Amino acid sequence: MRVLQKKRINDEILDTIILVEHPEIVTVGPKAIRDGVVISEEYSQSIVDRGGGITWHGPGQLVLYPIIKWDSEEQSVRGIINKMESLIIKTLEDLGIEGYRDPAMMGVWVDEKKICSIGLAFLHWVSRHGLALNYATPGKRIENLACCGMDLGVTTSLDKLGYRIDQNGDEITRELIEETILSNIELILKRIPNEPLDWNVGEFI
Repeated sequence: MRVLQKKRINDEILDTIILVEHPEIVTVGPKAIRDGVVISEEYSQSIVDRGGGITWHGPGQLVLYPIIKWDSEEQSVRGIINKMESLIIKTLEDLGIEGYRDPAMMGVWVDEKKICSIGLAFLHWVSRHGLALNYATPGKRIENLACCGMDLGVTTSLDKLGYRIDQNGDEITRELIEETILSNIELILKRIPNEPLDWNVGEFI
């Protein structure tokens, strides 16, 4: 992400959105370190420089990284986070699910549970890090963590809430969520997606 961020700052690449699903890892932000959060040794961990506390990543979670150069009229951290929340809320709406904001906490909520976390970092108003949408996480791996400093079980996934089929009767899969997100990029982020690229990550390491 750092390499791509620098490339975007230098206009070597266009605005880029990365959609991925990670192997299990718990990322630890500065707030978690300051608060002395202790994570069970059964979880792999990595310290990161985005805002916030701890965030679980793993199977059944779609992660979106926006490597975007935000225009001068867009340069508000809260405003950019609001756009990312709106992107997920509109995507959920298209799937027949009501998502909403909680004024006390960044992210997106469904049925009083947090299903999407957001944490960004900026350099010259180019963003990196991003959002994580939980659609079918395994077991209680995410529920057994105090994600973002909240109580255990507050963060969960759509399937745990009973949302496995969309309003058209299709299974809510990673592929369907990706397609729906991409269909809303122009409306919410005011950018027109080009054809997806299959990058070799090694090229940027």
